Amino acid sequence: MAESSPDTAGAVDAPRPNHERPSFGSELVRTTFVTEESVYGVILVSGMIVVSGGHGDTAWRVFWTVLVTVVVFWAAHVYAGTVARHGFDHEHVVGLGQAFRMSLRRSLGLLASSAIPLFILLLGATRAIPDVYAIWAALWAGVAVLAVLGWIAFARRGSPWPIRLAGSVGTAAFGIAMIVLKAIVH
Repeated sequence: MAESSPDTAGAVDAPRPNHERPSFGSELVRTTFVTEESVYGVILVSGMIVVSGGHGDTAWRVFWTVLVTVVVFWAAHVYAGTVARHGFDHEHVVGLGQAFRMSLRRSLGLLASSAIPLFILLLGATRAIPDVYAIWAALWAGVAVLAVLGWIAFARRGSPWPIRLAGSVGTAAFGIAMIVLKAIVH
C-alpha cells in the first residue's frame, strides 16, 4: 500500500519497489536542474531571445544580452534566496553561509538552463550558422529543454507515460508561446 507524505497535501506517493538511496547524479539533477528555477530560466532566456532578436540584432548581440541578463537574474535569485533562508527555520538557526550555499545550489538550474540556447547563439555569433537560424534554433532548443524538464518532473513521481507526455507537452507549451510571440514580433 502506498504511503502519503505530509508535503503533498493529501496526494499519495507512487509505490517504490526499491528503497535504495538515489545516486549522487540523480539527486543533483532532481534538486538542482529539474526545478522551477530551471523552467523559469528557460522561459527567461527565450523571452530575452524574442526581445533581442525581434529588433534584428545579430546572434552575437543576442548572446551577450541573454548572458548578461541571466547572470544578473541568477545573482539576484541567489541574493534573495540567501536573505529569505537566513535566520530561523523550523526552530533551528540557518546561518548566513548555510543560507548562501542552499540558495546557490537551488539557483544553479536558472544559470544552467541557459547553456544550450547560449551555445547555439554562440554558433551564430561565430558564423558557424547564420544569425537567423541560430536565433530560431535557440528558441526551439528551449522548447526541447522544457519538454525534457516536464517529462523528468512527472517521471520522478512515477507517473505513467501518458501523464509524463502531457506534462512534457504542457511544460514545452511555454516555449511554444515564446516562438509564437517571436513570429508576431518579427
